[in-house]
Amino acid sequence: MKNFFYLEGAYLILAGIILLITLFVTTRPFMSKGAVKQGLFWVTLVVAFFIGAHYSITTNRIAEVREAFENGKTIICESRMQRKVAQSVYIQKSNNWTLEDNNFISPNYNRPFFIARCIVK
Repeated sequence: MKNFFYLEGAYLILAGIILLITLFVTTRPFMSKGAVKQGLFWVTLVVAFFIGAHYSITTNRIAEVREAFENGKTIICESRMQRKVAQSVYIQKSNNWTLEDNNFISPNYNRPFFIARCIVK
């Protein structure tokens, strides 16, 4: 559950804001009588579907990257440290990279790389 909140926390906050906007709009005088229930139901359903789909896709990619790393394949990770040069980092088990929790760690880099920001080459 911790992983879900870590991966989807920003989207859950945005979903809350969207629901508040829906509540505000559906309570206006020009809206029909059942608009609040219907609006909140459908918006909640759509937002929950998209957050669930995003979580599923992300966890599947994490599993794929973890398996590929263990099998010695090259992993490409986004580097947020340098935006102009070398925006991607190539990670291989044979180049002193290790996987601790969900972070790739190397003695050659100051910071770890989160596995959800990586893909298999």
